[in-house]
Amino acid sequence: MRADVLTDEVAGLDDAIAVLDACDRTLVDGLLHPHPAQVAALTELANGVAGTPLADRVAEAVEKMSTGGAGEDHFVVLAAARTALLGSVHDALLAQLDEATGRTRPQDFPVASGAEHEPNLLAAARSWLSDLARAGWQGLDHELVSDVEHVVSSMLPDPALRRLAVLLDGFAAELAACCPGSRFDRFPLRRWADLWSRAMVLTLSGATDVPAAEPVSGRVLPLGVDVHEHTTAVQAQVHAVFEPADGGPPRLVRASASAPKPDTVVGAGLWQLLRPHLSLLAAVSEGRAMDVEDMPLTAEGDLLWSDEHARLGEVAEAFTTARVLLPTAIGSATAPLNRHPATIAEPVFLEHYTVDNDDDQESLTFTVAGARIAVDADRAPVAGPLTAEAVATSSACLGLLRWDDGRFVLQPLAVETNHGKRKKPVAVHAGAWAGGTTDKNGLKVEKAATAAEKALRERAGRLLRS
Repeated sequence: MRADVLTDEVAGLDDAIAVLDACDRTLVDGLLHPHPAQVAALTELANGVAGTPLADRVAEAVEKMSTGGAGEDHFVVLAAARTALLGSVHDALLAQLDEATGRTRPQDFPVASGAEHEPNLLAAARSWLSDLARAGWQGLDHELVSDVEHVVSSMLPDPALRRLAVLLDGFAAELAACCPGSRFDRFPLRRWADLWSRAMVLTLSGATDVPAAEPVSGRVLPLGVDVHEHTTAVQAQVHAVFEPADGGPPRLVRASASAPKPDTVVGAGLWQLLRPHLSLLAAVSEGRAMDVEDMPLTAEGDLLWSDEHARLGEVAEAFTTARVLLPTAIGSATAPLNRHPATIAEPVFLEHYTVDNDDDQESLTFTVAGARIAVDADRAPVAGPLTAEAVATSSACLGLLRWDDGRFVLQPLAVETNHGKRKKPVAVHAGAWAGGTTDKNGLKVEKAATAAEKALRERAGRLLRS
């Protein structure tokens, strides 16, 4: 990998980020009666999409907002322009990453038409989001935030609207925690603007069309597991290389499983929640491949996992896969609404690097061919043997390249380390305990998690009986 490319300056990137930052600040005071600084920021956004199909509509929307006369359609256009500008940042960064790795990927993104949605519910959601934009984060109050509750409850029974419903519900919960907004002088500007604009765009017809999927057969060779944890939910995402049975080029794929969780279930208990939904986790722990037949694969590289279409395969060591197949694996296209720098998570393999870290190992960097890459070892799941110490003593690393705080950051999924008295490198995987383990430390935390889960089940049973 040409690591030096990752540190090159991307033309126009800083300017685009500055426009986004200014746009996001306009939502603090609200757009009911915008002041000159807000109008100037919105004008910069319009200039940022000049020359695109959005140009005329954004210019019209900014003119209406500058006089306080913006309607719902104008706020939709504002959200679309912001989404498009973030998408251009994503594309520039992904092109830089592909240049560094020599990776190719398809540019077209086929979609399958989704179901028709209830227009009244979408209009109600759009109206609430417009009211938020007019009031701004400083104008938040419980009455305004709670107005979306009946919209969410009406959307949830419809699977086609559940994505938007969950987004609105979570967004409203975050806003409610900061009511009244007049008490605060600092808000999560980028996050709330992201949530607002994503929700607004999802109210448009066709925005929730799903990626087209095709049945595929071949071998899935796991690279590692990434865990996303929330207080009420958890997701495991297995990154892998797919070898088609027809002899086609290898492809980068993902397979995910999600589960609801009590906020008291942490650590190894997360694996116990996820294992029933994804047999691929067992293959990760055992260092095996999975043979799949007619498994749906989306244009975005997601295997829609079903155990009926999969069986455990031969031994497939992740570092061997990384050395042999990862350099030639084809990447996936990105869905239009997922073109956001935060969604970048590309598997890479590094070796022949030097490690630099401070005394407490809170700041790790790898120097590869003279280029320094920041390492975020804290993203490894707690319920696994991969530690910052193992990363700091590693000689090879398999991980995900992400974009965070204005730079590329490496999230380790597995390392080969010479730590200790062993003469040969030892592989340490973040997801080594995902499918179960015989490791002494792993068995200890598994036992504790099982006891906690048993206690929760007993309490739930008593509550139901009462």
